Amino acid sequence: MADWLASTWEANWRSFQYFNLYRLILAGLFFLAILLPPGWVGRLELSPTAAMLALATTYLCAILVGLALSIHWQRRFNFQLSLQVMVDAVAITLFMYAAGGIASGIGVLLLVSLAAASLVGRGRLVLFYAALATLAVLLSQIYGVLANGFELTSIFQAGILSAGFFATAILARLLGQRLMANEDLARRRGIALDNESRISQRVIERMLDGVLVVSRDGLVLRHNPVAQAMLALPESDGSPLAMTAPSLDVALAAWFFAEGDDATLFTGVAGQELRARFERTSSSEGEILIFLEDVGRIKERAQQLKLASLGRLTASIAHEIRNPLSAIGHAGELLREERRGEMQERLLRILNDNVARLDRIVSDILELGRQNRAEPEPLALDDFCADFVERFLATEGLPADVVVLEAQAGDTLCFDRSHLHQVLWNLLGNALRHSTRGPGAVRLAVRNGAAEGRLELHVIDDGPGVPEAMLEQIFEPFFTTHTAGTGLGLFIARELCAANGASLELAHAAACGHFIVTGRNDTCR
Repeated sequence: MADWLASTWEANWRSFQYFNLYRLILAGLFFLAILLPPGWVGRLELSPTAAMLALATTYLCAILVGLALSIHWQRRFNFQLSLQVMVDAVAITLFMYAAGGIASGIGVLLLVSLAAASLVGRGRLVLFYAALATLAVLLSQIYGVLANGFELTSIFQAGILSAGFFATAILARLLGQRLMANEDLARRRGIALDNESRISQRVIERMLDGVLVVSRDGLVLRHNPVAQAMLALPESDGSPLAMTAPSLDVALAAWFFAEGDDATLFTGVAGQELRARFERTSSSEGEILIFLEDVGRIKERAQQLKLASLGRLTASIAHEIRNPLSAIGHAGELLREERRGEMQERLLRILNDNVARLDRIVSDILELGRQNRAEPEPLALDDFCADFVERFLATEGLPADVVVLEAQAGDTLCFDRSHLHQVLWNLLGNALRHSTRGPGAVRLAVRNGAAEGRLELHVIDDGPGVPEAMLEQIFEPFFTTHTAGTGLGLFIARELCAANGASLELAHAAACGHFIVTGRNDTCR
């Protein structure tokens, strides 16, 4: 342990400076003891002679120099410390000799100096300090016995005091080692705690869920950026939760008094549906953790996982179905060439119609796997939409006035050409199916978007619109209200829009069918 402490020891200049301040006060007390009347200082017989004043002045100057060096020249710590201990040993021993030897009690002051030096010193130097003080005290006392008639028994007292020097140095050094070990342990634990705090803070900041730390009186103590965006919290902590999210504060109060559930649903500032979970902490202040989850994102993630599994399954099945389906269709065409009765013709029409429907379903399922292969390009919508409407009317066998196009020259949309064709085909097919099929029954209008750099494609029909009960399911895969539909048209259209950085929405306030495609009209990137 001593070797390890020696390798990790660092000079404690601050403690050394405090030690020099103590010595400075001690030198001032010696000056007072010399200058004050003898009756005021008791047994200390320090007469104000030139020699004593010179000794006190020299001691004071040496301490001042040591203090200045410890502040302005923090190098060679052991040398500075050893030099100051030597000064103490010589000066205090001389004061002790002048005051009558060991009986004056001044030698005890060396115990304080040794203890302080041993606490901040290093290794075996503390034994050197004890030996130095012992040598100084014993030599001065022996000289006093021989030259000034000190009592012979005082040498024994000096020996006891010298033993105290070594005991003090050793014990102070052991205590210093313990303090150094505890200080190093606290430093390493502080570093580890700081690292863990930084990692935890980064993890919390990167979490997709919001995290709040709320005090028992409802103050938001800490939060991550996601929670700030969900609740529009201020940058600084300490704001009342009741001001930013009143419904959440009410749910927290109900949960805190065991009147509510551990989780509650509420609406965020952006209108998104949020779920809050409450958990108590084991801290002394009793803070409460609140986890905020975006319910819409959870549903979307679950749907993506569901669709990914379903897509892999249906894609493999679709490839297996297409080959026998082609054979059935081809056999039906061959049977149609033969002369048969009216019943056989009707059955063949049913066969061919269902083959076409199955082929369309298979094509839609396979399209699910190709929706993310978007290659956007700037499309001139007046030409693109005019050509598209012409093809759509020709394919469906409709009069030219059923679909009305409203587009201006110069409108450009950044979209994949084949994807936009598929989106519009699905939307216009859906609109035609629910319309009256009369003149102007379906409108395709190009308009500027509400945000800068956005363009909107509106597909409007004169049908009854989407019932309120179906608004949440209209874009769900395989959901359809038509007997001949696959339930994938609107879902594929929305996914293709997302792959091109666009969006597909249903105008809820409209009394008719009204779908809006919003995309970029700036430069494709």
